[in-house]
Amino acid sequence: MKIEKDKSLKEMTTFKIGGRAQFFCAVQSENDLEEAVKFAKENNLQFFVLGGGSNILISDKGFEGLVIKMEMKGIEFQENGAEEKVIVKAGEDWDNFVEEVVKRGLYGLENLSLIPGTVGAAPVQNIGAYGSEVKDSIESVRVFDTEKMEFRDFRNFECKFEYRNSIFKIKNNLFIIVSVAFVLKQNGQVNIDYKDLQEFFLLKNNFKPSLTEVREAVISIRTVKLPDVRKIGTAGSFFKNAIIGHSQAHDLKVRYSGLPIYPVNDSDDNENVKVSLAWILDHVCGYRGASKGNVGTYKNQALVLVNNGNATAEEIKQFAHEIKRVVKEKTAIDIEEEVQYVGEIS
Repeated sequence: MKIEKDKSLKEMTTFKIGGRAQFFCAVQSENDLEEAVKFAKENNLQFFVLGGGSNILISDKGFEGLVIKMEMKGIEFQENGAEEKVIVKAGEDWDNFVEEVVKRGLYGLENLSLIPGTVGAAPVQNIGAYGSEVKDSIESVRVFDTEKMEFRDFRNFECKFEYRNSIFKIKNNLFIIVSVAFVLKQNGQVNIDYKDLQEFFLLKNNFKPSLTEVREAVISIRTVKLPDVRKIGTAGSFFKNAIIGHSQAHDLKVRYSGLPIYPVNDSDDNENVKVSLAWILDHVCGYRGASKGNVGTYKNQALVLVNNGNATAEEIKQFAHEIKRVVKEKTAIDIEEEVQYVGEIS
């Protein structure tokens, strides 16, 4: 493993924004990772773990400390009756992995197709799309405990998964994910309950789509709604959907009759509901396709902030704060960023 100095981070993020890392290293094994964390501690440095760079906004001033690029690779399949356990290293590309399990006829992750990023980032955010969340397929997560300097395994319930949240996000930098164990079904059932998928297959008169057809549908829908991160600088959905109480949701529904409201994906939460922030940004705040200088929202999805060419991290953050203020004024909802800020952004 090599420790580099003054490494540019801009091209390592899907936003195509960011300064330079004071120190940088790429880790390809558990030994590499342990050595990297030791280097940071011995030199009294902050450290940040970088995966696919798809859910972050890095300061133009860069990062004072050590950036650890996760490049551990490997996928292991273990058949067990009607299920298959799949152990995947954190540096594997998420969608390449989903493509592989769908090819093998394994059910559970097809609705999460085309989400950018690495496997190691998936549990942190508890990524979700089209009525599915990754927590529903995770058996355990292997991590490096940077306080105790040892490797350990978290069972699913120990991960404290919630909507776009987990213990790995709450305890940022305490636990570095090195691999994830999934349990997938060989003869499962596809989930097309989500409105977009229902409409997609209704138009095709396909009422019993195959596993492959569901993946293809998700890819088709996402391609229309969301920008191609290879061509447009973006971090995907910049904000989380809002979770609010039933009473507040009812009042908003009276004012805005078309507002989509969903149950929270946590069966223990009966006090709250989830409302579509994309709908609010589009129909209440008029932000779809809006532009301000070098920053804007995507023409087909107001939840997605885009770099129109030469945006700075400060411009993105200021635009995001403006959106938060307008949503608060119009709906009384305090919305939260899904994207993580890295480094000092004013």
